[in-house]
Amino acid sequence: MIIRGNNNQHKFYVVGISYEKADAVVRGKYTFFPEQVNAFTAKAKEKGMETFFIVSTCNRTEFYGFAESEEQIVDHYCKFTEGNADEFRQFMMVKEGEEAVNHLFRVSSGLESQILGDFDIIGQIKIWFARFKKAGASTAFLERLVNTAIQISKKVKNETLLSNGSASVAYSAVNFIQATQKDLMNKNILLYGIGKIGRNTCVNLVKHYPTANLTLINRTKEKAEVLGMKYDITVKDHTELEAELAKTDILIVATGASMHTVTEQMIPFDKEMTIIDMSVPENVIHTLGSRETIQLVNVDGLSRMVDDTIAAREDAIPEALAIIDLYRVEFYEWLKTRELVPYIQSFKDRLDFFHQHELHNLQKDNFQINENEDLLTQKVVQKITNQFASYLLENRDEADETIKLIQKMFRLKQGELQ
Repeated sequence: MIIRGNNNQHKFYVVGISYEKADAVVRGKYTFFPEQVNAFTAKAKEKGMETFFIVSTCNRTEFYGFAESEEQIVDHYCKFTEGNADEFRQFMMVKEGEEAVNHLFRVSSGLESQILGDFDIIGQIKIWFARFKKAGASTAFLERLVNTAIQISKKVKNETLLSNGSASVAYSAVNFIQATQKDLMNKNILLYGIGKIGRNTCVNLVKHYPTANLTLINRTKEKAEVLGMKYDITVKDHTELEAELAKTDILIVATGASMHTVTEQMIPFDKEMTIIDMSVPENVIHTLGSRETIQLVNVDGLSRMVDDTIAAREDAIPEALAIIDLYRVEFYEWLKTRELVPYIQSFKDRLDFFHQHELHNLQKDNFQINENEDLLTQKVVQKITNQFASYLLENRDEADETIKLIQKMFRLKQGELQ
């Protein structure tokens, strides 16, 4: 099914880059940041792209929307990244029409997550869509599409075992610590950055190691203090970061910045440390990993260390796909109905024209038409319109033939009922 926007030349696309083809370093070049939303939207509209949103997470960055071509999207998008369009094309994924819609539904259900069944993505979809909606890039189509994706996510999460067990990007940090660290109670753990992933990591750490020596640092100290008070965790000011690093045994970085927030100079050369970088682009300079005293792992490394529940989750895939199919049918039913609305409105406009034309003729012949008579005629017009609409909706397979018949009956030109 070809899905077109208000401009019939525009098709619906998803164009993006993800962990499937690109590693964390490459993905980092094409990360999209919230502060770019307004400028991106304004420039896109200048180029004729009206309806879209972008989702950018540690595992994927994807553009969903209408455009003339995938090239139009790629060329515009890459101007807002650290990478270039030629390199992007080597790693990009492109789908259009029904395939693009189905991809969003699979992403929202956790089927496309780097760790199968990880549902953190649906929260990101909500947040990113709201940003672009506020910037004026949304329509009824995207509203319905995203709402359907949210419903799919809820149903899959609540009615299948796809998210059963502990396996998510945030929890994988705990898995990694469990697998590589001994005598954890005597280790100093520093969590730097408390965005969504940072908060989830904190919760998992507290849950599994309630007596661990954990410290929080965030650029905005007030946000860290809220979390610190909730779980009785020490919070330090951002100005104390380097002093804390000198005492840290395990550093978890979840700052989500566009540049390195942990550099070579910040960590003493002979310091032994395990560093878990959960940010994309990478916020820990990768050269630290070359030190013999430092063990450095990024998001991709974490995702390979998940527990045995993944096998059980795979058994739930058919159930998740069945749920997607159910909601996809409902979405396309709505879409078909929406496509008939312009025809129904045009039919009513034609009847209204007849009504006004005859009313004008009667007035020219000095006929007196009272308000009740005029109101009665308007009701008849609406009733005929409703009958026409009901027939089209109940007989969608015959809709094209019915519209052609109406065009002949009312001697309308081809395309006038559009």
